[in-house]
Amino acid sequence: MPSTPPSSNASEEPRPWPRSGQREGTDYRIFRSRYDALTNPRTGQSMERVVLEAPDWVNVTAQTPEGHVVIVKQFRFGTAKATIEIPGGMIDPGEDPLGAAKRELLEETGYASERWSCLGSVAPNPAFLDNRCYHFLAEDAVQKAAPALDGGEDIVVTTMSPDEITAGIASGEIDHALVLTAMLRLFDLRTHGRSVQP
Repeated sequence: MPSTPPSSNASEEPRPWPRSGQREGTDYRIFRSRYDALTNPRTGQSMERVVLEAPDWVNVTAQTPEGHVVIVKQFRFGTAKATIEIPGGMIDPGEDPLGAAKRELLEETGYASERWSCLGSVAPNPAFLDNRCYHFLAEDAVQKAAPALDGGEDIVVTTMSPDEITAGIASGEIDHALVLTAMLRLFDLRTHGRSVQP
């Protein structure tokens, strides 16, 4: 007999998985692993799932007075290749997202701005990460200083026009997921005059 198709009720919400316990995993400096004992609400089966506890992140779409976007190029260890990104990084303990965005933009690029807008936040990968990434727009950004890179960074700073950004996304040359979501939020703001609350 043919199997019954799954329910297509658009208003239906998945049930939460009750947690009966958790244990700490390894601390990897940029995140810490945790193991949660969970129960599948559909089957009643108990299972252990890993969660990566990570600090929240920020990234910044900084636009120059000419409308170009400030870009950082750097070698990424996960993919073992150079990427085209916008400035960003971790929010330090006790730091608010906007303060972190201003700091990261200045440290990585030497650019600064007096006109800031929050474009909302996204969950980088809710399957196993517990953090959020806050997107910011910095308008009329100008270079005020030389970049102040830390010992683990080697960054090339440049700018790209909106057309170059669009072409880079279409070709796959710009493929960092959090850069793409920031560009989507900016496009929505420019096209529809709306943004998303953090």
